[in-house]
Amino acid sequence: MEFFASIIDFILNINVHLGEIIIRYGALSYAILFIIIFAETGFVFTPFLPGDSLLFAAGAFAAIGSFNVVGLLLLLWTASILGDTMNYWIGHYFGKKIIKNPKIPIKQDHINKTKKLFDKHGGKAIFLARFIPIIRTFAPFVAGIGKMDYVKFLYYNISGGFVWIFGFILLGYFFGNIPSVKENFSILIILIIIISVLPLLIAFVREKLSRKKSL
Repeated sequence: MEFFASIIDFILNINVHLGEIIIRYGALSYAILFIIIFAETGFVFTPFLPGDSLLFAAGAFAAIGSFNVVGLLLLLWTASILGDTMNYWIGHYFGKKIIKNPKIPIKQDHINKTKKLFDKHGGKAIFLARFIPIIRTFAPFVAGIGKMDYVKFLYYNISGGFVWIFGFILLGYFFGNIPSVKENFSILIILIIIISVLPLLIAFVREKLSRKKSL
């Protein structure tokens, strides 16, 4: 519980903690951000890592000179592509064994929701999943299990990563240092999280309603 409490605190106060990382590690902060984005997209057991909020905060710090914005964009775009790619191949070769292993903490519900996204949108699910926390971690894994054509996967991986990384970093770059935003940064992060998980909530409510109608 303490671990997850610290994760929640890190996410809600991402601007404070990222500032501390920059002060403490300097140029190594680029590597730390790379690892976080890579891990969030590359391992099915780390969906709790910050994604959208971290990118927005990083963009805000780039605007005040803490990061080179072009270097940051290209570095984290690369991290997102490599993360999804590794996750795909893990799913491709080991996915079914990982799901069946009771020692690996993967919720079947997350797998099911991701499969529904694929059933509805096909390959486009890889692109759309970039903007949905948790699902974006499971989408490449499930694509690998389903043996999705890799060239098709790579197309949506690269394009989805581009829009996700560039979109959130540039939002932070241009709007993250507005006084009203800086003063209410935690509230903004909560709003970003709510907007990101909204598609999941809507799908959940629709599923519940459809089940009630079928009874």
